[in-house]
Amino acid sequence: MSEDARPDTYFELHTRLAECPDADELRSEREVQARRQFLGRTGVIHTPHGDIRTPAFIPVATKATVKTLTPEQVRSTGAQAILSNAYHLYLQPGPDIVDEGGGVATFENWHGPTYTDSGGFQVMSLGVGFKKVLAMDTKGKSPEDIIAQQKKRMAVVDEEGVDFRSVIDGSKHRFTPEISMQIQHQLGADIMFAFDELTTLMNTRHYQEKSVERTHRWAARCLEEHERQTQARADKPLQSLWGVVQGAQYEDLRRKATRGLVELSEQAEAEGRRGFGGFGIGGALEKENLGTIVDWVCQELPEDKPRHLLGISEPDDLFTAIAAGADTFDCVAPTRLGRRGGVYTLDGRLNLASARFKRDFTPIDEEAGGYVSKNYTRAYIHHLLKAKEFLAGTLCTLHNLHFMVGLVDQIRQSIEEGRFVEFREQFMSRYYGPDWMQRI
Repeated sequence: MSEDARPDTYFELHTRLAECPDADELRSEREVQARRQFLGRTGVIHTPHGDIRTPAFIPVATKATVKTLTPEQVRSTGAQAILSNAYHLYLQPGPDIVDEGGGVATFENWHGPTYTDSGGFQVMSLGVGFKKVLAMDTKGKSPEDIIAQQKKRMAVVDEEGVDFRSVIDGSKHRFTPEISMQIQHQLGADIMFAFDELTTLMNTRHYQEKSVERTHRWAARCLEEHERQTQARADKPLQSLWGVVQGAQYEDLRRKATRGLVELSEQAEAEGRRGFGGFGIGGALEKENLGTIVDWVCQELPEDKPRHLLGISEPDDLFTAIAAGADTFDCVAPTRLGRRGGVYTLDGRLNLASARFKRDFTPIDEEAGGYVSKNYTRAYIHHLLKAKEFLAGTLCTLHNLHFMVGLVDQIRQSIEEGRFVEFREQFMSRYYGPDWMQRI
């Protein structure tokens, strides 16, 4: 590889889960099948703006801000990086403004590693390509509940890209792989994702096949535009492009999509261009299949490239995905939940807006610790929620990020110390109760 094609970020593998537990320690047949080999590991992602020790939870700063928090508050939770949204920053204030402001890290005063997504998820999900129901659970729903009729769609996919309307003012826009790359280069994140097509669980097998093939072609175009932008912006810090694996819940499509992206990356590197610095695992999927799907994908991926699971944050999902080989995660759930008064504790989730907390003068979770639990009571935060004070959202969000970042940090430590299974059982039995194994 030429000097100009040197790695922009790279992954340093540290610790593998020592061994798969014996089958009699795995209390469900599904887990036995999914964990014939443990793919979980710890490592470090080196970026131009700092290192990320993995596994790691990455808070979402959608519009170049983690809602209700300052960057200093986000840092206080132990967060190592943040992820911003190309779709939203394209619409407002515009990628040229962010570029002129020094890139997203400088613009939002983060000054650490940053991610941006491609905009593909938002183009398809925010009431545009499909209706807003993109949950991992489709029970009780029909295709009409999820996939909008063609004439009602605010986004239309073709081979070249997607036409869509802004959620801000309804104005018309178009994203292509090339445009997504141009936007993300202007945003200047250390890690960005290739433009992909998001499908739903209600799409037909035939459509999923066509979508995987289209996402593959778009990924090739992203690599080419990534190379052009890197050369044109040689004065900027190097950025890493990660491919995104789709394929819904079909094993053959997931493996095919993964192998295809790896081949594209290897071909680019053989030609002296940049390949994918890592890989994202995307798409709608049912919760009970999460570990199996991540396992399929990670079996096909090279060990020296990091894997990011898009949109996952529930504690049981984190344990499952990490054991299957995922390295980093992002999700809006902890912050969105916090703005509504929902908080995580070691004994499960609470809603502090509930009347039972009106005279509860204990911390949210003294054992989990953190700034909020050390300084505020449940009763005070209940009052703020009822009074509709903005501080309520700030305190709950700060607590939730402290909890989630800290949980993944503890999982990382448990892998390094060879006690992952023990820690998982200890945490899960307390958080979910004695029947927690049913969640795996």
